[in-house]
Amino acid sequence: MPQPRLKLVVTGDDFGYCPRRNQGIVDCFLAGGISSVSLLVNGSAAQEAADLAKRHSIPIGLHANLSEGVPVSPSLQQASTLVNPQGFFHGKAGFRQQLEKQQLSMEQVEVELRAQVQRFTELTGHLPQHMDGHQHVHILPEVRGVFAQVLSDLKIPYTRVPVEPGLHSCSWLPAHLRRFYTQVEKDALESIPVFSRCGIRWPDVYLGLTTMGQNMSVANLQRALGHALATDKPVVTAELMVHPGYPSSPMEGGCGEGPDDFSQSEERQHELRVLTEPALLHLYKQQRVQLCAFRDLSGTSCVREANQ
Repeated sequence: MPQPRLKLVVTGDDFGYCPRRNQGIVDCFLAGGISSVSLLVNGSAAQEAADLAKRHSIPIGLHANLSEGVPVSPSLQQASTLVNPQGFFHGKAGFRQQLEKQQLSMEQVEVELRAQVQRFTELTGHLPQHMDGHQHVHILPEVRGVFAQVLSDLKIPYTRVPVEPGLHSCSWLPAHLRRFYTQVEKDALESIPVFSRCGIRWPDVYLGLTTMGQNMSVANLQRALGHALATDKPVVTAELMVHPGYPSSPMEGGCGEGPDDFSQSEERQHELRVLTEPALLHLYKQQRVQLCAFRDLSGTSCVREANQ
C-alpha cells in the first residue's frame, strides 16, 4: 500500500448533545465518514455518547464548552461570572461580549475546564487525547493561555488551531459568516505562540469552516483537500471539523437549554450524507488520504511553530 499523502483526522463535534446526534455520529463513523469525535461532557446525552464510543472503539476527545448550557463545576452554576442570572453560560456571542468587557474570571474558566476534563475521565475512563473548544472559545484572548496551561498540566497533547487555507476565496459564504470566520482566524493565529510555548501540538492544516452544513459537498471537500495538499511535504497532517447527525427533536437534547436551531435543522443529516458518499470515499483513495485519529499522528511532523 503506498504511503499516504495526507493523514486526515475527521472529527465529529458535539458528541453527547442529544441521542439523535449520537446515533448519526456513530452511523457516520461505522460508514467510514469520520475517524474521531469530540465530546460535550455537559450535553444531555454525554453518558450515552461515552458508552457508544467504548462499544464501537471510537477515538474520543473533549469539546470544552464555556458558552452553551450549564457548567459542570457545581461551584460555578450560580453567582459566577461564567453564567447569566438563569444559571446558563452566556452563549456564543454573549461569552465574547463579556470577555471584551473584562467581566469573566479566568480563575473560574480554569476551574470549569479542569472540571470538564475530570467529567470526561469519569465518563470514558481515560484522559482526552485531544481537546478543542465548542464554538472556538479556546482560542479567545485570555482564555487561550488558561486553556494551554490546563492541557500542558494534564499532558493532553493535541488541540485545534482553526486557520483554514482558502477561507478568503470562498465567495459563497454570507457576509456575517465571513466576518465571524475572519475573527476566528485572527484569534487562532494569535493563539499559536501561546500553544507552542506550552508544547501543545496540532495538525499542519485545519479544514471545516467553509464546509459546514449546506456548504458541505464532495466538490467543496475536494477543494479543501486540494489546499491541504498544496505543499512539497511528503506527508501532510490535517483535521477536518464536521457536525454530522440526525436532526434533534425539539424538546430533546442540548446542554441544559434544549437543542439549538442548527441542531434541529436538516444540515446535520446533510453532512452525514455527504461524508459517507461513495464518491468522497473514492476521492480519499484516489488522493491517498488516510483517515486516522490524533493518536495516529505521533511520529509525523504536525507541530506548527509560531514563526511559520
